[in-house]
Amino acid sequence: MADPSSIIYGLETRARALSAQSANESESVRFLVGTQSFHGANEKGEDNQIHLVEYDEERNTTQRNIFTHSVGEVWHLAASPTNPLMFSTCYNKICGAKADMRATLWKLPFEDENQDLLDDSSIQDLVKLADLGTDQHGDIKCVMFSPSDEANELVTLGDMSFYLWDIDSGGKAEVKSQCALEVKGHPKFTSARWDPHHRCSQIATTNDCCIRGWDLRSMKQIYTIDNAHGQLVRDMDFNPNRQYIIATCGDDCRTKFWDLRSSDKPLKILDDHSHWVWSVRFNHFHDQLVLTASSDSRVVLNSVPSLSSEPYGKLVDDIDDEEGDGDLENNISSTRVEQVLPDSIVQVFEEHEDSVYSVEWSDSDPWVFASLSYDGRLVVNHVPRSEKYKILL
Repeated sequence: MADPSSIIYGLETRARALSAQSANESESVRFLVGTQSFHGANEKGEDNQIHLVEYDEERNTTQRNIFTHSVGEVWHLAASPTNPLMFSTCYNKICGAKADMRATLWKLPFEDENQDLLDDSSIQDLVKLADLGTDQHGDIKCVMFSPSDEANELVTLGDMSFYLWDIDSGGKAEVKSQCALEVKGHPKFTSARWDPHHRCSQIATTNDCCIRGWDLRSMKQIYTIDNAHGQLVRDMDFNPNRQYIIATCGDDCRTKFWDLRSSDKPLKILDDHSHWVWSVRFNHFHDQLVLTASSDSRVVLNSVPSLSSEPYGKLVDDIDDEEGDGDLENNISSTRVEQVLPDSIVQVFEEHEDSVYSVEWSDSDPWVFASLSYDGRLVVNHVPRSEKYKILL
């Protein structure tokens, strides 16, 4: 049986912000996309937009709802992991001759999280819940929701500091604590990820070529990887099933894997791209599957079982009964070995024609992912069936 073909959803303007909507009761595969049209208007004079795109695997088609994002061009978008209707945007707000990066918490105008998408050309208004940045907070690079089901918290990342916020059930946000980056040279934060382990009490940030870990309880730095990459570190991700294992990528065209307990050198280096690597993501369920996206217009799917929670594919029965002793059971048990799966590139996806800034796994289907290039092309793809069966069988 052939693999499902790629689905391409085209926006009418540039875009770089992508996030997978958290799974709802219907387990629909949905992605949120934010446009980045200069001065807030596209070729038709419309405001920037948020597109909620749903993928129907049975029909291999997409449906959509479109929402107005009039406050500015979207640079970062994050969906709440616990509330499918809530998400945040970081956007460029023009104030006279000055452009400030701000963040806002939004709610989709749906009665419930399982509402069907209309798939029409009408544009709806979002429900604004709270502003997450003011002049005193400086520019906001990104927003991270806590992965914990018990804590309604988020972190906003600025140039030189980050803030921990509490969110109530109505979406009201209040700063709980803050921490500043105090190092020589005044480097700026570039990205951050929330560690899903350690009771969700830690985050990691990147600045220049460095990676830093922070404890949100004490707001103190707890580890550092200096010179993690030869050039700027663009993104990072935590292995969801193995503590201390992270992946990083950057302008040196490389993806590196690290053990935070012994970070003198990387565990593994991938040289799959010919230009800057903008995004790296572990599969939420099968952590040997790792996606990377680059401005070489390619998305690469790797299988790295050597660093995953599933390093062995299956048990192999090598039955050797040449001696003719008839003791088949003993021969099976004595020769049963674990077959170690090799690390390898599963597939290179080349449907894009511009820089690919974002790639995200679906939150409800472990075999589906989406990638977004700067020309506004969203591509929905699948893990090849051969690789899927290799993992499952």
